[in-house]
Amino acid sequence: MKITYCRICKGSNLEKFLNLGVHPPSDAFLRRDQLDIEEKSYPVDACLCTDCGLVQLGYIVPPEEMFNKEYVYVTSISKTADNHFREYAKEVMERYGERGSFVVEMGSNDGTLLSHFRDFGAEVLGVDPSRAATMSIKRSVETINEFFCEDIAKSIRSKYGRAQIIAGANVFAHINDLDDILNGIEYLLDDDGIFVMEFPYLLELVRHIEFDTIYHEHLSYFSITPLVTLFERFSMEIFDITRTPVHGGSIRIYVKRQRSNRETTGKLKELLELEKKEKLFSLETFTDFASKVEKFREEFNSLLNKLKGEGALIAGNGAPAKGNTLLNYCQVGPDLIEFIAEINPLKHYMFTPGMHIPVLPLSSIKEKKPDYMVILPWNLKHDIIRQESAYRESGGKFIVPLPEPIIL
Repeated sequence: MKITYCRICKGSNLEKFLNLGVHPPSDAFLRRDQLDIEEKSYPVDACLCTDCGLVQLGYIVPPEEMFNKEYVYVTSISKTADNHFREYAKEVMERYGERGSFVVEMGSNDGTLLSHFRDFGAEVLGVDPSRAATMSIKRSVETINEFFCEDIAKSIRSKYGRAQIIAGANVFAHINDLDDILNGIEYLLDDDGIFVMEFPYLLELVRHIEFDTIYHEHLSYFSITPLVTLFERFSMEIFDITRTPVHGGSIRIYVKRQRSNRETTGKLKELLELEKKEKLFSLETFTDFASKVEKFREEFNSLLNKLKGEGALIAGNGAPAKGNTLLNYCQVGPDLIEFIAEINPLKHYMFTPGMHIPVLPLSSIKEKKPDYMVILPWNLKHDIIRQESAYRESGGKFIVPLPEPIIL
């Protein structure tokens, strides 16, 4: 579905600044028997709303097509993510929670974040539409296997009462109908409760050319300024913000009802001023960003072709959704990257969407001995390099693609 209006301010002044091509959904990995079947592919482009400043995709794929029984993302696979979510739960509970607080998480995946909230004394409930919800239930985190929406919020309040904390991580940007979500939050949230949401920060995306984080699951690329407009429509406001390095630079926002007596910290004013200073709502900023993305493609392809021409065996390390944006935009297939070594067993012996690079277990690194490995989850480069110390000691080299391709 092509987008013709902004999901925050409802304005129609959308300026497209980036066209990454036509890709299949980034988590739609294929089995071998699916390789000859034509993949459903959709435009990946980004627009700036010149009215409120929201950056958003210009085309929406039905969520049921992405977050289904074939969905392969699992939070707990990454030790870094697990540690981060423990810190998340600890911060929220120490600042604004107490033992027995009822915490509801939208997009709870395999229950990693909620299990940490439970460790800090909270009562928890997850809501997630994907098959990861079954993993959450196995770890005794009660989970509703549905999309969070106003109707689900009403059923939760009817059965469990109001929530003192509604939380989420890397899910708010996936939602098209933000009004429905906020109507649900408004209904479910306790009068003095808080809504906590974490997502990659648009400012860091622009600064570090993180174009590969633009894909069909991520409908919005948030900064603080347009969110102020959104929450005002629901008599809510941001009262605190935490910045975190996860996913290339994220922010965790704390939202309350306007009538709540909770004090607002200086973080909101600080970031609003920073976004203005960085010209984060200027179309020129984003056309310049698009030019840098094109330059990256030229440099990345040139490097891979040069190494391949020298007889090098090149592999990938990690098969995240962002990696498939990069591979499809750059049109890099198994002729350049022979295989990708991946920790998540749900992706083993699958093929990447679009470019059909085989995904193998981590043991394939030792077996095939690639000369170079491209770290596609570049945000985890330090962890991967540390974990693959034996590979490096044996003479293997890493390629970190962004913000510019370098060899380590």
